[in-house]
Amino acid sequence: MNNYLYFFLFFVFALIFSIGLLLAIALIRFKRNIHGDKGFPYECGVDPITPDARETYSIRFYLLTLVFIIFDVETFFLFPWAIIQDQLKWFGFIEVTIFLVILVFGYVYAWKAEALDFRRSID
Repeated sequence: MNNYLYFFLFFVFALIFSIGLLLAIALIRFKRNIHGDKGFPYECGVDPITPDARETYSIRFYLLTLVFIIFDVETFFLFPWAIIQDQLKWFGFIEVTIFLVILVFGYVYAWKAEALDFRRSID
């Protein structure tokens, strides 16, 4: 029961802190005076007003995002191993080595498939 009390207190503190920050920002912010060019979102120097909403993007942007998500999620699995690595001894070391070898093979495959190269576009 004591562990749940700490969790509850942390949750209440995070909630109060978040609401307090939002209220403080609302009280001290400057008057919103958006007019002219200030109202446009700035996006990489490209004019945000396009005549056609069906603008095409290269599929490489999506491939790079998928590769990033895959490697990010897979490397997240290393945290539990790092916490109990002294208990796992050689078994844990061999398992993580196999995991990292598979991860490196995936990275090499993405590199060879040119999923990380933006010099050439595929439409």
